[in-house]
Amino acid sequence: MPYKWTGPRAEADQEVTLSLWPHRSLPRRGFAAFVLTTFTLITVPLYPLLGTAVLWGLLPFLLLAVGGVWWALEHSYRTARLSEVLTIAPEDVHLVRTNPRGDVQEWTCNRYWAQVNMHDQGGPVAHYLTLKGAGREVEIGAFLSEEERKVLYGELAHALRPPTPLAG
Repeated sequence: MPYKWTGPRAEADQEVTLSLWPHRSLPRRGFAAFVLTTFTLITVPLYPLLGTAVLWGLLPFLLLAVGGVWWALEHSYRTARLSEVLTIAPEDVHLVRTNPRGDVQEWTCNRYWAQVNMHDQGGPVAHYLTLKGAGREVEIGAFLSEEERKVLYGELAHALRPPTPLAG
């Protein structure tokens, strides 16, 4: 899953961190191989046209197609720079979202008032997750798959349970 917990999750009175990022199905090596394979397969039908004027008429369009594939995949990599980091401390909950262009959005709430909600319908995606508290409701993990959001909902509900009072 494209998220990772750090810290002792079993203890509600310890600080834990949840890092989330979009799933990448195509690594950079695969990106280069895909563009090279696309270029190779597009040039195969051009071999009989070598030495003719038709080749020069078709070549710009074929190169434009390869350039379009490269641009689309590169754009996908740029938008996947999105990340979210949720820190659950004994006293407060802090969410930091870094958008693809680098701008940062933050949300902080008292842990006692923080709640995680799953909206089965009505959100931009099915099983939409939000954190609510301090008069605001913010989304979390909208880029995760539906199954991942369902699992994350249970984990967040467990992590946000109130800390146990210290015996003393």
